[in-house]
Amino acid sequence: MAVAFGAFSLDRMVNAVEKVRQRLLRAAVALETARVPYAIAGGNAVALWVSRVDEGAVRNTQDVDILLRRADLQRAQQALGAAGFIYRHIAGVDVFLDGTNAGARDGVHILFANEKVRPTETAANPDVDQSESAGSYRVLSLEALVQIKLTAFRRKDQVHLQDMISVGIIDGSWPARYPPDLAARLEILLADPEG
Repeated sequence: MAVAFGAFSLDRMVNAVEKVRQRLLRAAVALETARVPYAIAGGNAVALWVSRVDEGAVRNTQDVDILLRRADLQRAQQALGAAGFIYRHIAGVDVFLDGTNAGARDGVHILFANEKVRPTETAANPDVDQSESAGSYRVLSLEALVQIKLTAFRRKDQVHLQDMISVGIIDGSWPARYPPDLAARLEILLADPEG
Protein backbone atom coordinates (compact mmCIF):
# COMPACT_ATOMS: atom_id res chain seq x y z
CA MET A 1 0.00 0.00 0.00
CA ALA A 2 1.46 3.34 -1.04
CA VAL A 3 1.42 6.17 1.47
CA ALA A 4 0.52 9.65 0.24
CA PHE A 5 2.90 12.13 1.87
CA GLY A 6 1.89 15.72 2.48
CA ALA A 7 4.41 18.55 2.52
CA PHE A 8 6.87 18.89 5.40
CA SER A 9 5.44 21.30 7.92
CA LEU A 10 6.61 22.29 11.38
CA ASP A 11 3.27 24.02 11.81
CA ARG A 12 1.38 20.75 11.29
CA MET A 13 3.68 19.04 13.78
CA VAL A 14 3.10 21.74 16.42
CA ASN A 15 -0.63 21.77 15.66
CA ALA A 16 -0.85 18.01 16.33
CA VAL A 17 0.68 18.48 19.79
CA GLU A 18 -1.54 21.48 20.53
CA LYS A 19 -4.70 19.54 19.60
CA VAL A 20 -3.85 16.87 22.18
CA ARG A 21 -3.16 19.54 24.81
CA GLN A 22 -6.46 21.31 24.11
CA ARG A 23 -8.35 17.99 24.17
CA LEU A 24 -6.83 17.14 27.56
CA LEU A 25 -7.71 20.55 29.01
CA ARG A 26 -11.29 20.51 27.63
CA ALA A 27 -11.90 17.04 29.04
CA ALA A 28 -10.41 17.96 32.41
CA VAL A 29 -12.47 21.16 32.69
CA ALA A 30 -15.65 19.25 31.80
CA LEU A 31 -14.96 16.57 34.44
CA GLU A 32 -13.89 19.12 37.06
CA THR A 33 -17.02 21.20 36.46
CA ALA A 34 -19.24 18.13 36.81
CA ARG A 35 -17.25 16.99 39.87
CA VAL A 36 -16.46 13.63 38.31
CA PRO A 37 -13.36 12.15 39.97
CA TYR A 38 -10.64 11.38 37.39
CA ALA A 39 -6.90 11.45 36.78
CA ILE A 40 -4.85 12.07 33.66
CA ALA A 41 -2.96 8.86 32.86
CA GLY A 42 -0.95 7.40 29.98
CA GLY A 43 1.58 9.27 27.89
CA ASN A 44 0.38 12.69 28.97
CA ALA A 45 0.88 11.81 32.64
CA VAL A 46 4.38 10.55 31.84
CA ALA A 47 5.14 13.76 29.94
CA LEU A 48 3.85 15.88 32.83
CA TRP A 49 6.09 14.05 35.32
CA VAL A 50 9.14 14.06 33.02
CA SER A 51 8.72 17.77 32.25
CA ARG A 52 9.06 18.55 35.97
CA VAL A 53 12.67 17.37 35.70
CA ASP A 54 13.74 17.90 32.07
CA GLU A 55 11.53 19.61 29.51
CA GLY A 56 13.81 18.43 26.71
CA ALA A 57 13.12 14.77 27.58
CA VAL A 58 9.36 15.05 27.05
CA ARG A 59 7.88 12.68 24.48
CA ASN A 60 4.64 13.72 22.78
CA THR A 61 1.61 11.45 22.64
CA GLN A 62 -1.27 11.25 20.19
CA ASP A 63 -4.26 10.79 22.49
CA VAL A 64 -5.54 11.45 25.99
CA ASP A 65 -5.92 8.70 28.59
CA ILE A 66 -8.11 9.35 31.62
CA LEU A 67 -8.67 7.12 34.62
CA LEU A 68 -12.30 7.02 35.87
CA ARG A 69 -14.34 4.87 38.19
CA ARG A 70 -16.82 2.77 36.22
CA ALA A 71 -19.62 4.02 38.48
CA ASP A 72 -18.91 7.54 37.18
CA LEU A 73 -19.03 6.67 33.46
CA GLN A 74 -22.58 7.94 32.94
CA ARG A 75 -21.79 11.26 34.62
CA ALA A 76 -18.60 11.47 32.54
CA GLN A 77 -20.64 10.83 29.37
CA GLN A 78 -22.89 13.77 30.22
CA ALA A 79 -20.01 16.08 31.13
CA LEU A 80 -17.82 15.21 28.16
CA GLY A 81 -20.81 15.16 25.80
CA ALA A 82 -21.60 18.75 26.79
CA ALA A 83 -17.98 19.62 25.89
CA GLY A 84 -18.39 18.19 22.37
CA PHE A 85 -17.04 14.68 22.88
CA ILE A 86 -18.94 11.68 21.47
CA TYR A 87 -18.94 8.45 23.47
CA ARG A 88 -18.20 5.18 21.68
CA HIS A 89 -17.28 1.68 22.76
CA ILE A 90 -14.81 0.57 20.07
CA ALA A 91 -13.03 -2.80 20.07
CA GLY A 92 -13.46 -3.19 23.82
CA VAL A 93 -12.30 0.35 24.59
CA ASP A 94 -14.39 3.20 25.95
CA VAL A 95 -13.46 6.37 24.09
CA PHE A 96 -14.80 9.88 23.74
CA LEU A 97 -14.18 11.05 20.18
CA ASP A 98 -13.40 14.73 19.67
CA GLY A 99 -16.25 15.50 17.26
CA THR A 100 -18.28 13.64 14.64
CA ASN A 101 -15.42 13.14 12.14
CA ALA A 102 -12.82 12.14 14.71
CA GLY A 103 -10.96 8.85 14.73
CA ALA A 104 -9.87 6.89 17.81
CA ARG A 105 -6.55 8.79 17.87
CA ASP A 106 -8.55 12.00 18.22
CA GLY A 107 -10.14 10.89 21.42
CA VAL A 108 -10.11 10.59 25.15
CA HIS A 109 -9.51 6.95 26.07
CA ILE A 110 -10.93 5.71 29.36
CA LEU A 111 -9.15 3.41 31.79
CA PHE A 112 -11.25 2.14 34.66
CA ALA A 113 -9.97 2.54 38.20
CA ASN A 114 -9.70 -0.58 40.34
CA GLU A 115 -10.10 -2.86 37.29
CA LYS A 116 -7.73 -4.84 35.12
CA VAL A 117 -7.46 -3.76 31.49
CA ARG A 118 -6.90 -7.39 30.44
CA PRO A 119 -7.91 -10.40 32.56
CA THR A 120 -4.37 -11.80 32.42
CA GLU A 121 -2.84 -8.75 34.13
CA THR A 122 -1.63 -9.26 37.67
CA ALA A 123 -2.68 -5.88 39.04
CA ALA A 124 -5.76 -3.73 38.73
CA ASN A 125 -5.50 -0.06 37.85
CA PRO A 126 -5.13 2.24 40.86
CA ASP A 127 -7.99 4.37 42.11
CA VAL A 128 -8.47 7.97 40.95
CA ASP A 129 -7.72 9.18 44.45
CA GLN A 130 -4.09 8.21 43.79
CA SER A 131 -3.65 11.49 41.96
CA GLU A 132 -2.36 15.00 42.48
CA SER A 133 -3.67 18.40 41.57
CA ALA A 134 -1.72 20.03 38.76
CA GLY A 135 -3.70 23.26 38.80
CA SER A 136 -6.58 22.97 36.34
CA TYR A 137 -6.43 19.17 36.10
CA ARG A 138 -5.52 16.08 38.12
CA VAL A 139 -2.65 13.80 37.20
CA LEU A 140 -2.04 10.25 38.38
CA SER A 141 0.51 10.01 41.19
CA LEU A 142 3.95 8.88 40.11
CA GLU A 143 3.81 5.56 41.96
CA ALA A 144 0.37 4.74 40.50
CA LEU A 145 1.49 5.74 37.00
CA VAL A 146 4.56 3.50 37.19
CA GLN A 147 2.32 0.64 38.37
CA ILE A 148 0.04 1.02 35.32
CA LYS A 149 3.03 1.12 32.97
CA LEU A 150 4.61 -1.96 34.59
CA THR A 151 1.31 -3.84 34.47
CA ALA A 152 0.64 -3.15 30.78
CA PHE A 153 4.34 -3.43 29.85
CA ARG A 154 3.78 -2.99 26.11
CA ARG A 155 6.64 -1.49 24.09
CA LYS A 156 5.33 2.04 24.55
CA ASP A 157 4.92 1.49 28.30
CA GLN A 158 8.52 0.30 28.48
CA VAL A 159 9.64 3.41 26.58
CA HIS A 160 7.68 5.63 28.97
CA LEU A 161 9.36 3.90 31.92
CA GLN A 162 12.75 4.38 30.23
CA ASP A 163 11.98 8.08 29.85
CA MET A 164 11.31 8.33 33.58
CA ILE A 165 14.46 6.35 34.38
CA SER A 166 16.55 8.58 32.08
CA VAL A 167 15.68 11.74 34.01
CA GLY A 168 16.14 10.09 37.41
CA ILE A 169 12.50 9.94 38.47
CA ILE A 170 12.75 6.16 38.89
CA ASP A 171 15.84 4.57 40.40
CA GLY A 172 17.00 1.32 41.97
CA SER A 173 14.90 1.89 45.09
CA TRP A 174 11.61 1.66 43.16
CA PRO A 175 11.21 -2.12 42.59
CA ALA A 176 10.62 -2.61 46.34
CA ARG A 177 7.36 -0.64 45.99
CA TYR A 178 5.71 -3.25 43.77
CA PRO A 179 4.73 -6.95 43.84
CA PRO A 180 7.51 -9.33 42.69
CA ASP A 181 6.30 -9.71 39.08
CA LEU A 182 6.13 -5.94 38.51
CA ALA A 183 9.39 -5.40 40.42
CA ALA A 184 11.13 -7.90 38.11
CA ARG A 185 9.94 -5.97 35.05
CA LEU A 186 11.27 -2.72 36.47
CA GLU A 187 14.60 -4.32 37.40
CA ILE A 188 15.04 -5.41 33.77
CA LEU A 189 14.63 -1.81 32.59
CA LEU A 190 16.84 -0.41 35.34
CA ALA A 191 19.59 -2.89 34.42
CA ASP A 192 19.51 -1.79 30.76
CA PRO A 193 17.74 1.59 30.52
CA GLU A 194 18.69 2.03 26.87
CA GLY A 195 16.92 -1.25 25.99
